[in-house]
Amino acid sequence: MTNAKPYLEERRRKAAHAFNLTNQVVLIAAGEPIPIPGGADQTYPFRPHTEYFWLADRVRPGCILAFDPQEGWVDFVPEVTQAERVWEGGGESEGVPASTFPAWLSARRGRPLAVLGCPLPGVEDDPALREELRQALTAVRRAKDDEELARIRRACAATAAGHAAARAALAPGRSEREIQIELEAAFFRAGAQRSAFGTIVGSGPHSAVLHFEPAGRRLAEGELVLIDAGAEVDGYCGDVTRTYPAGARFTPEQRDLYALLLEAQVAAVDGCRAGTEFRELHLATARAIAEGLAHLGYLQGSADELVESGAVALFFPHGLGHLVGLGVRDASGYLPGRQRSDHPVLRYLRCDLPLQERFVTTIEPGIYFIPALLDDPELRAQHRQRVNWDRVDRMREFGGLRIEDDVLVTDGAPEVLTADIPKALADLER
Repeated sequence: MTNAKPYLEERRRKAAHAFNLTNQVVLIAAGEPIPIPGGADQTYPFRPHTEYFWLADRVRPGCILAFDPQEGWVDFVPEVTQAERVWEGGGESEGVPASTFPAWLSARRGRPLAVLGCPLPGVEDDPALREELRQALTAVRRAKDDEELARIRRACAATAAGHAAARAALAPGRSEREIQIELEAAFFRAGAQRSAFGTIVGSGPHSAVLHFEPAGRRLAEGELVLIDAGAEVDGYCGDVTRTYPAGARFTPEQRDLYALLLEAQVAAVDGCRAGTEFRELHLATARAIAEGLAHLGYLQGSADELVESGAVALFFPHGLGHLVGLGVRDASGYLPGRQRSDHPVLRYLRCDLPLQERFVTTIEPGIYFIPALLDDPELRAQHRQRVNWDRVDRMREFGGLRIEDDVLVTDGAPEVLTADIPKALADLER
């Protein structure tokens, strides 16, 4: 077995225990660079598969971490080539030379085999065993160890620096792209290696596009600006959304909706306790939004009926959040045996698990006025008695609001890792 850092030894111990193997062999592959189509010899920036990175903490193509329950773990690492030293400045490899891997594998021919991480060309495995072990490894990865939490905290600190820079840059006349530049530059100055995902900056009607890519559109007085962005530090991510007024203050209508959303978000954050079913937390948040929208006159009916009928999904169409850490959607998913629902309120739920101590999850409810949903003839007919369509149709250019934090589940009250990023109404207005 290759010497590993103590936290990696502990992760491998947990993985081996979860695998519970006797004779089967497991290979976890980092993967290879992906060529850019038409880019000659260029590739996309290499990112190892998260299953490999969690167990090896190494960013190098072609690596394979092998596990034989009778002998333990072996790190196979490609030798550094002269071309790498010339073009990339590569140093020495740490691990067992990858050139010895074929002989190692050949010596185990005939034993059941599973390939996790990225597929290995020419290596056939047992799909059922692979799925079983993948589910076991995913379950083990959900609770973050001390090293992971330290990296997530650094990522959240860099994320906070970026959001502060974006907030300072907001003003009518500035473009979405200009805001993105200021935000991401602050990420890097605060120690991030990259953005955790494609930064979202949507102004005016663009704020109702859930995954909007910043463009040259310029902010106007009286509009909303939705910013969803996170920094990545040593493989671990922050993920935060804030919605701001483009000018100094929210309009009265914006303020009412923001206050409703903030109350629902704060309640959902407080609900992040060990043992809480994430699905139930999502449904409780949907009911709170439905009740608030009915109080403000956009919907009609009881909160339970507005959720059951799916009417609230016209305005809150996505899930409450997802686990975050090694990658922006890290080890989320559903417990074995649970299936995704076709119900409009649950269709896009990314996480259907009981929360446990040391899970880190996003909590990100939203309220949007999305023309693609509001103009759908079937939805208008289905909800003709539940939606105040005259009022809603006047909100066509309103856009949307989302508030998101990263929350650590503890043995008591949840800890908001992104609490340094203001979200109270009084802190957002100038």
